Amino acid sequence: MTEPQADWLAPDWHAPPGVHALCTTRAGGVSLPPYDSLNLGDHVGDDGAAVQANRRTLQTALQARTPAARAVFLRQVHGVAVAHLDSHSPDGTAADACVSRTPGMVCTILVADCLPVLLAHRSGAVVAAAHAGWRGLAGNGVQGVLESVFRHFCALVQESHASPPAAVAADTLAWLGPCIGAHAFEVGAEVRSAFCSANPAAQACFAAHRDAPGKYLCDLAGLARLRLRALGITALYGNDGTPPWCTVSHAARFFSHRRGGTEGGSGRLAACIWRG
Repeated sequence: MTEPQADWLAPDWHAPPGVHALCTTRAGGVSLPPYDSLNLGDHVGDDGAAVQANRRTLQTALQARTPAARAVFLRQVHGVAVAHLDSHSPDGTAADACVSRTPGMVCTILVADCLPVLLAHRSGAVVAAAHAGWRGLAGNGVQGVLESVFRHFCALVQESHASPPAAVAADTLAWLGPCIGAHAFEVGAEVRSAFCSANPAAQACFAAHRDAPGKYLCDLAGLARLRLRALGITALYGNDGTPPWCTVSHAARFFSHRRGGTEGGSGRLAACIWRG
């Protein structure tokens, strides 16, 4: 199927029949600079009417695939809470991930440098989405947003498929969307410690900053891949840490909160997954 907006990202993965996913870009909306043009965030200072018009554009695109589709927008707080979406779910739930097995309920994550992660079980029965900034990804060191959403995801799968968590993980696909790239994500020693103290392998995702002693360049997508593999999820697609996925570097295509600090503000992209 042709994307409703030619510039949007269509995940290149082996999704099961009936599972749909997309990730918007800046293209296709009505917002004025610096939120131009398809800003979907209603909390960033953009004109409210423009945001609602942009959300209607997204809804139209979703409904072109699934007439009953409805995007549910969370109130993301850089935590690990997970919302279960059904036909009664409202917008505004405070959570940084969501799961659903209800057809038409669109798990929707807004990002502008943080990493969106989409999950689908090979049965097509359950889908999920997570907002993985470094705080949510690290969590308490061991239990972060990806571990949290997979626990809920696994429980829903097990209600219809009597499989242990390892088997669920082996039958789970993950797609990583655009985020801040490793060459642009400067962090302090406390961020490195939050990951490396829990898993020494995370050291490979940090490089000492040549021009800023005590600072590091962080591979956010690489950290997420480590966490997913530790859960047993090995079917990983999308963001591989290469330059085309960097939100900071591609100003014409992606919003970036970090870059927006010098431009006066930033809009938000949406990563969406749902059952048809």
